[in-house]
Amino acid sequence: MATIKKFQDLECWKLARLICQKVDQIIKTTALQKNFKLRDQIDASSGSIMDNIAEGFGRLGNKEFCNFLTIASASCNETQSQLIRIFDKGIIDEEIFNELNHLIDGCRVKIFNLLDYLVKCDITGVKFKYR
Repeated sequence: MATIKKFQDLECWKLARLICQKVDQIIKTTALQKNFKLRDQIDASSGSIMDNIAEGFGRLGNKEFCNFLTIASASCNETQSQLIRIFDKGIIDEEIFNELNHLIDGCRVKIFNLLDYLVKCDITGVKFKYR
């Protein structure tokens, strides 16, 4: 794996960002903008995916990073559940649902791949270099 110097270089973070952008598009272009509670929930949970990846990266230790990645993965599940609710309410069509659902699945796979790498990696993190 190439050395990653900033969280913005992580593939899972890039995909999480795209998910947030797609959720924002749905909020701005559908009746979801008037369903305040559900709108705010999916906006927060999709943002939580990318934010937890970034925060975990900033902890500079693999164990903490892994913990935040599991939280990001759980936020994928939460976002997916809210997406299903939005679809069931007829706010989005099947094409939009399938596209975003596929992106979330892909993000979760990338998170798990990174988790797997970190668990198997001999390097424990930058913050342990100086001890």
